[in-house]
Amino acid sequence: MAGTGATVKETDEVSAYLAEAAEDLFVDGPSARFGYRRVGQKGGVPLVLLNRFGGTLDWWDPEFLEYLAADRDVIFFDHVGTGYSTGQPRDSVEAIAEGAVEFLEALDLAQADLLGWSLGGMVAQRVSLRRPDLVRRLIVAASTAGGQAPGAPPASERAASIMSKPDSTVDDVVALFFPETEAGRAHGYEHIGRVSTRLTPEAPGVSPEARAASMAAIFAFASTPVDQVRSDLEAMTHPALFAAGMKDWLIPAVASFFAVEHIGSSAQLSVYSDAGHAFLFQHAKAFTAEVKAFLDA
Repeated sequence: MAGTGATVKETDEVSAYLAEAAEDLFVDGPSARFGYRRVGQKGGVPLVLLNRFGGTLDWWDPEFLEYLAADRDVIFFDHVGTGYSTGQPRDSVEAIAEGAVEFLEALDLAQADLLGWSLGGMVAQRVSLRRPDLVRRLIVAASTAGGQAPGAPPASERAASIMSKPDSTVDDVVALFFPETEAGRAHGYEHIGRVSTRLTPEAPGVSPEARAASMAAIFAFASTPVDQVRSDLEAMTHPALFAAGMKDWLIPAVASFFAVEHIGSSAQLSVYSDAGHAFLFQHAKAFTAEVKAFLDA
């Protein structure tokens, strides 16, 4: 759900990750020219990644991508009007999902597995409901099915304050995504170090207009009546893996528990006790192993 457009200083270090060499690709859809990258072995059903609020292609952790792409085709793109993609930013999760469907169709993908992180997890669920024929399996990371899950703590004012900043700092990113412990902060700065080779001042970011639209989409989604959320979950037919960090103070893990409790399809739940919103990067090797096992089942 959260994100920033913080810029990291340029570095002269050479990355050890193959994903850093992935070229910028573009494909035209009805309402946007989508920027995307593709890594890994082509063939079979590709895994398509859907990003968080404030995220662009450059914010995907290259270590995470490296593990995912070791034995499969991985595609990641920017939402309409964000980062490398053109078009008018969308102000509802449903409309962002329409853009995601446009992207999948523009690539002429018969079917894809979806992995959505935070806002991307919300969008992935809507894609699975809107176009079930396009989706094979669904992975929802650090996200919510909408509304207010019973037992969830109130929304964090601190998170909203950081998210609303036009220029968040690296420290803000670490504070939002990683636990407030010495080990958690260390993992956060390691993540920043890995993404730093792409995050230069010249890289496309997220405009104030796009940030405001995405924020409106998130708050509207969070206001969905619980009965409607249950109904939507019951209508889902794809095998699903929901995963969360127990120390996530942006979207609490109870939201994933609630989703798995009510989803109509076969679902799995995975929770990382010492991690927050970016558990998928903090525990990249373990989580990607879970993802692979789930996709190959």
